[in-house]
Amino acid sequence: MSRAMWKCAGLLLAALSTPRAGLPQQAAAGAAAESNGRPPLLFREEWKQPPYVGELDDVKRRIRINAEAVGNPNLELKLYGPDTKDLLVAQHEGRHDLWTGLEESPIAATLRDKNHYIDLTGRARVRWITRTQSLHVIHPVVKLADGTLLAGSWTIATDGDFLENEVAFNNQRWYKLDPQKLVTTIEVKNPDLTRVDEIGFVDLMAGGGKGFAGWSNLSVIEVYAKGTLRGTGSQ
Repeated sequence: MSRAMWKCAGLLLAALSTPRAGLPQQAAAGAAAESNGRPPLLFREEWKQPPYVGELDDVKRRIRINAEAVGNPNLELKLYGPDTKDLLVAQHEGRHDLWTGLEESPIAATLRDKNHYIDLTGRARVRWITRTQSLHVIHPVVKLADGTLLAGSWTIATDGDFLENEVAFNNQRWYKLDPQKLVTTIEVKNPDLTRVDEIGFVDLMAGGGKGFAGWSNLSVIEVYAKGTLRGTGSQ
């Protein structure tokens, strides 16, 4: 091959390997995730401070959770347990999080994507920042399309530090969770995780109050999974 032909071939290869101008950053990230065998980011929630009246001091900053704490407009917050009124929004390390310290009973909090069911099969992952204290642990929770609430056997304990960790779903055992009492019952074999309605966490212990007591926090949460449009069955 002549020198001119080699030069043309080199220019062609360079053009093919150069990303196209205007390619959305999220699409590029999704393509990279797919190439690694993992699904792309489906949604992310960072939480926010709900509206309050007066000065935001050390007492008033302990705001009870409500729908306005959800920053992503495509998501809905769902709460389960005998008493959910004292799940609080707190702020640590420059982030907002959910804090269970004043809860006098177990509590679960989940997020529902308004537009998609979540496919948690294969290499789907949840990545979140959590903190637990004094023997408290967090379990992942899913609500299936048929309404069944399940708690996973995976446990997260951080001994008082905020840590980023991941949860996989194809290597857990699943137990039915009573949505009112928030107690686990029978094991559910091979649940259908292709159409998950909600995803979140459960703390099966009552909170111990402020300070060095038993509690858990959930900060930023990211769900890496395929989504199925609700009502259509299409991707």
